[in-house]
Amino acid sequence: MPRIYDLSVPTEDSPSEPLPVKVVHSHHDANIPVFDMFFGAKKDEIPDKTGWAVDDLSLSTHAGTHVDAPWHYSPQAEGKKARTIDQIPLEWFFHDGVILDMRDKPRGYGITIEDLKTALLKIKYTLKSWDIVLIQTGADKLWGEASYFSAGCGMTEESTLWLIDQGCRVMGTDAWGWDRPFDVLKEEFAKTHDKSLVWGAHKAGIKKEYCHIEKLANLDKLPRPYGFKVACFPVKITGGSAGWSRVVAIFPD
Repeated sequence: MPRIYDLSVPTEDSPSEPLPVKVVHSHHDANIPVFDMFFGAKKDEIPDKTGWAVDDLSLSTHAGTHVDAPWHYSPQAEGKKARTIDQIPLEWFFHDGVILDMRDKPRGYGITIEDLKTALLKIKYTLKSWDIVLIQTGADKLWGEASYFSAGCGMTEESTLWLIDQGCRVMGTDAWGWDRPFDVLKEEFAKTHDKSLVWGAHKAGIKKEYCHIEKLANLDKLPRPYGFKVACFPVKITGGSAGWSRVVAIFPD
């Protein structure tokens, strides 16, 4: 049997999540009347005298571990209408994975092309087409705390485009977002008004189509930085800018 590692954060109301998440659990006993409506069966006529449990959720497609679609970044990608999450081929979301460790970078740091090359050299790995690159910042260790939202380093337009140029179409991070934390970008933009600072790593998708995963977890639990498959199929939401995903790493037996 292959070994499967969960790389997802919980879908829950959390101080880490500024996007509201509301989950209402409806207990079996509360739904006994529904059995009467559907089956015409009273409580004593149900085999175990209980109904079914159901859950109602209200949340953004960008809450919890999710895959961003090109449509999230901009209406246009590569000169055409950007694709929504239901339009991206499923073949994108199951490929070899590789972890690039950026935990030594300070909070708010912008990951450069040289940083990526150095990390690859350190693990003696050469990227190939369709590899799914997972950026490890260590921010996931703050899940459950408000500080998670602004933790970790982040990608830049240049480093994102470089990964795409190596043949990668899906990439991900264990931080809240793919770019550097919003407060860092806001402070720098206030000083320079350099528009390239405004969500630059996401906006790389205007030039070259790609998807990224946000809010990964447990990358430190994997036994090695490559030699595994990543499965990150997004939920099929018609016209969606993102889709939730139970991302896993699969190691051969």
